Amino acid sequence: MECNIELNKENCNCTYEPCSRKGKCCECLKYHWNMGELPACVFPDDVERTYDRSIQRFIQVYSK
Repeated sequence: MECNIELNKENCNCTYEPCSRKGKCCECLKYHWNMGELPACVFPDDVERTYDRSIQRFIQVYSK
């Protein structure tokens, strides 16, 4: 199955503009997981803009 990068970009809420992985979900997930983070798309927009993509922040957001 091929990746539809343009469609993925439409649904990507990442605000980090120089990101080379936008629309390339597999690459994005792998990159962030290796950094101990999760990608922007799992966070609400207001949290995503803080660039705190840590797993701890994810748990804080969704354990309310």
